[in-house]
Amino acid sequence: MTSILGLSAFYHDSAAALLVDGAIAAAAQEERFTRIKHDASFPRHAAAFCLERAGLRPEDVDWVVFYDKPLQKFDRLLETYLAFAPRGFASFYSALPQWLRQKLRLRRIIRRELGGRLRRRVLFCSHHQSHAASAFYPSPFAEAAVLTVDGVGEWATASIGRGRDNRVEMLREIAFPHSLGLLYSAFTYFCGFRVNSGEYKLMGLAPYGEPVYEQRIREHLVSIAEDGSFWLDQRYFDYCAGLRMTSRRFAELFDGPPRSPEGPLTQREMDLAASIQRVTEDILLRMAREAHRLTGCEDLCLAGGVALNCVANARLLAEGPFRRLWIQPAAGDAGGALGAAYLVWHELLGCPRPAPSGDAQRGSLLGPEYAEAEVREALEAAGAKYHFVPTEEEILERTAELLSQGKVVGFFHGRMEFGPRALGSRSILGDPRDPGMQSRMNLKIKFRESFRPFAPAVLREHATEYFDLPPGVESPYMLLTAPVAAAHRRAVDDTGKRGMELLALLRSDIPAVTHVDGSARLQTVDEERHGRFARLLRRFHERTGCPVLINTSFNVRGEPIVCSPGDALRCFLATDMDALVVENFLLIRSEQPPRLLSRREEHLSRFALD
Repeated sequence: MTSILGLSAFYHDSAAALLVDGAIAAAAQEERFTRIKHDASFPRHAAAFCLERAGLRPEDVDWVVFYDKPLQKFDRLLETYLAFAPRGFASFYSALPQWLRQKLRLRRIIRRELGGRLRRRVLFCSHHQSHAASAFYPSPFAEAAVLTVDGVGEWATASIGRGRDNRVEMLREIAFPHSLGLLYSAFTYFCGFRVNSGEYKLMGLAPYGEPVYEQRIREHLVSIAEDGSFWLDQRYFDYCAGLRMTSRRFAELFDGPPRSPEGPLTQREMDLAASIQRVTEDILLRMAREAHRLTGCEDLCLAGGVALNCVANARLLAEGPFRRLWIQPAAGDAGGALGAAYLVWHELLGCPRPAPSGDAQRGSLLGPEYAEAEVREALEAAGAKYHFVPTEEEILERTAELLSQGKVVGFFHGRMEFGPRALGSRSILGDPRDPGMQSRMNLKIKFRESFRPFAPAVLREHATEYFDLPPGVESPYMLLTAPVAAAHRRAVDDTGKRGMELLALLRSDIPAVTHVDGSARLQTVDEERHGRFARLLRRFHERTGCPVLINTSFNVRGEPIVCSPGDALRCFLATDMDALVVENFLLIRSEQPPRLLSRREEHLSRFALD
């Protein structure tokens, strides 16, 4: 038996992933255990979970590999600061202590954190190689083009490669400071959202605006070549030398200073979001066409943080040259831990890759699961009132009944998802037919902006009835958008309406999951990948005639997705959810002891709202 532990840490979304004889045994993000959103510390809890899941101790691990090359990244840091000196001194001074304490001593830190009992050297591989490996090796393709796009690794910000058999060959890259990920993050920052977490908000805001700034972006910020390569005018940015993403010149170009994080959203921010989304999609399409030209492949694998832009992914599928896409569910830095482990297995050890028979990530349900006794202990320790339902058939029937009555249900079952999306194991569910459900769930349960759309989970066999998804295309990881099918759309008159005025219009008979542009970020659900969640959705369909549910992550704004039964209970008590299902335990909000419900503010204070 050969075991390989992959790690990502100290930049964003630390994670651990374990391969045993080339198969994924476990993977998890550190934030889920520490309850710190995007925790970048060493993934000691995630690594401990992975080893425990496989029945291993640190000394049993054959190889440990890190997803990045810190010395090369430090080289880029020094060169950048020297190039912008003396203007970059403040940024350099703030970053240097962390490099001296941690990142330049990473091999020693890894050994110490794993108990000092490793048998082999710690290995390092490049950032974009890790992304590329995470995209290709779990994919269902024997051969594919690979496109990775993010903020920055060591030097690369985007790369094109080709995966074939047990090798991923890197063919071309774009180097820092020219970065599509950082360009999108600059607009995220300027619109008042948090970099590295608010990019989803910017994407969701885009349909409320018009791309009126697109030409300014193309004329002043970015020069785009036909092959998808591009050049950014650094006079408008400050991420190389300063502590902010944009410069004063950027603000002058876009009609004023950045929006403050808690300030009102104006039409300017909506139009900026629409404009940068359009430019981002154009660059990605050009990159994809170049990847097709270079590789001649019919299929494309995607990773890197920009690959989480599901609107752009849908355009790649619809307008790009590739027959099929496969997108790494943990496309950001967390997935790099898995890719690094795959690189050791296939490219260092030379192990063959079996002929793909499907998606090797198995629904990305790779995290912890909890036994009945553990759930009962957590509920009783808190003094919660619960019903134990002995059979799956009955718990699903009661859950489907609650959902059909318009109740909002926290649903917790099986292994936790790896990646930023809740896929039915750590989810909050609702009836998409209810016109008031989007507003209620955003404001009373998720505590987030009312404009943000929810995702529909739809039974795979009914996906093309409800959404204009090409035949044979799946979206099991919620990484594609599609228009709601004409049979389920409603005619609306939006004449003269702009911005948030568009939100109140009912555009379909599943209005809670239909965005203002008539699209939805959908998850196709099947029993092979999603198990009990698929069976629940089937029960809801039998009861209501609707094979669609709202599926949003089981957390509140600023908090990681819940991991344990205790996390789920705290989130339930801190919100206005009507019911909580944890494995075979059912909790009804109205039945909870007054002393628990009266502590709502105490529970809410545990969550790091931003």
